[in-house]
Amino acid sequence: MKFIVDNWYLILLALVAGAMLLVPMLKPGAMGGLSAAMAVQLINREKAVVIDVCGAAEYAAGHVVGAKNVPLDELEARLPAVVKNKALPLVIVCASGARAQRATAVAQKLGYANAQALNGGLKAWADAGMPVEKA
Repeated sequence: MKFIVDNWYLILLALVAGAMLLVPMLKPGAMGGLSAAMAVQLINREKAVVIDVCGAAEYAAGHVVGAKNVPLDELEARLPAVVKNKALPLVIVCASGARAQRATAVAQKLGYANAQALNGGLKAWADAGMPVEKA
């Protein structure tokens, strides 16, 4: 008991550090979505559909192999026609990940519960050594 009283600050520091490590794991999507490796698993195992929400010029410059281009401003109108099965997982990609996060919210509002953004966008995908094609 004397150790705890004499070293309360060390115990407090350990508890705060532990809490800081746990907080990101408790918040869904706090880390920005899927890693490239997790996205590949979804694509291969669960037949996830990759949706690129970049503009046409960005999409032509480079995109995930097999991705369907639905620009963010057209997503709400065009997504139901592009992906009819709302049970399929969606991997949403943009150049950096910011637009993909907004697109994920739109897709979930439309009933695509398994929509997730690619963390870091196309840049993270390419940095992970995943294939990129140009139109």
